[in-house]
Amino acid sequence: MNTPAIEHSAPTIEHAPDPALTFGVEEEFLVVVPQTGAPEGRGPAVLAGVADGDPQLNVHPELLTAQTEATTGICSTLAQLSEQLRSGRDRMARAAQAEGLALITSGTPPLPGAPSPVSPGPRFALIADTYRAVITDYQACGCHVHVGVPDRETAVAVVNHLHRWLPSLLAMSANSPFHLGADTGYASWRMVQQSRFPGSGIPPRFASAADHDRQVARLVDCGVLVDEAMTFWLARPSPHLPTVELRVADAATNVGEAMLQAALSRALVRTAQRELDAGREAPKIDERLAQAAVWTAARHGLDGAGVDLVARHRVPAAELVHGMVRWAAPALEETRDLAAVRKLVAGLLHCGTGARRQRAAASRGGLLAALQVRPR
Repeated sequence: MNTPAIEHSAPTIEHAPDPALTFGVEEEFLVVVPQTGAPEGRGPAVLAGVADGDPQLNVHPELLTAQTEATTGICSTLAQLSEQLRSGRDRMARAAQAEGLALITSGTPPLPGAPSPVSPGPRFALIADTYRAVITDYQACGCHVHVGVPDRETAVAVVNHLHRWLPSLLAMSANSPFHLGADTGYASWRMVQQSRFPGSGIPPRFASAADHDRQVARLVDCGVLVDEAMTFWLARPSPHLPTVELRVADAATNVGEAMLQAALSRALVRTAQRELDAGREAPKIDERLAQAAVWTAARHGLDGAGVDLVARHRVPAAELVHGMVRWAAPALEETRDLAAVRKLVAGLLHCGTGARRQRAAASRGGLLAALQVRPR
C-alpha cells in the first residue's frame, strides 16, 4: 500500500562500490474484477500464483487484500530497471489472469466496489486498529523509489535538499482522479487520502540522523505512529536500508512513467549529495507553503499552477518540472539518462498525466481497459 507501513516490502539494496548509482522501485497494483473494475480482495491468491524464476523480483501483500506489490532488485541502469519492471508486471498480471482477475495501475480504485478486508497479520491488525476509518477505503497505490546512499547521515541530509522538488514529482505522477466511481476533481486523490494520516506530506528539516530518529521515536511514543518504520512523509531515510526512499508518486500507468520517477529520483539524490559536498545547505522551506504546494500538486497535477517553495509564489507546474530537470541535469548526464528523461518529460507534458488520461478514457467508456496491466 502507499502508506509507509510496510517496510518489509522495500527492494533489497545491497552495498555497491558507488551506492549513489543504485536504485530500485516498488510498484503497487490493484486487483479487480475484470468485467467491472471493482476491487477484489483476492490479492493473496494472486501473490501465491506468481511463478518463481526471477531472483530480482519480490512480491508482497499490502494493507488491504485488493492490493499487491512487486519490487525490483538492485539496479544501476535504466535499461536494467526497465526489464525488471516489465518482468514484474508481466508475472503479476499472469497470476491475476490465472485467478480470473485483472491488475490495474491507479493511485485509487477508479470504479465502484466495496473496500476489501485488511490483510492477515498482527501488524496489519494493529494498523487497522490504530487508524480505524482512515484505512477502511484506503486502497491507495504508489510507485516508490529507493536510491542508494553511503550512510544514514547522508540520507537525512539529502532528504532536506529534496523538499522543494517533492510536489513536482507528485504533480508529474498524478494518476488518481477517480475514487470508487466518483470524479473527485483532484489529479491525485491518493495524496488527499494520505493527508489524513498524522505527519504526512513534506517531512520536517532534520539536523542529523539522531535528530530524525529522536523525533520519529517521539511520534511513536505519542501513539500516532505504530512504530519507527511507519512514517507518512513523502521522502525519508529508509529505516532498514542504506537508501533514501521517495514515496511521493501515484502508481505509474506504464513502465516509462515509473522509469521517469526513478531516473529523476536518483539524479536528485546525486545532486543533493554534491550540494552537501560543496558545503551548501538546503534552502529552508516554509511549512505552510509546503502543505500548500503538496495540495496544489494533488489538485491540479501538471494542468495548472504549482508553488515554487524557494521563490515562494505560484508558477506554472510545467515550469517547476523544467527547473527540476535543469537542477538535476549534470547528474542525469553522468548516468546517461538526460536524453531519456527529457523525452519522457516532453511526452508527459504533451499527453498529460495519468489523471488527465484517465478522464479521457472514462469519457470514451474505456477506463478499465486503459488501466489494465496485460501480460507480455
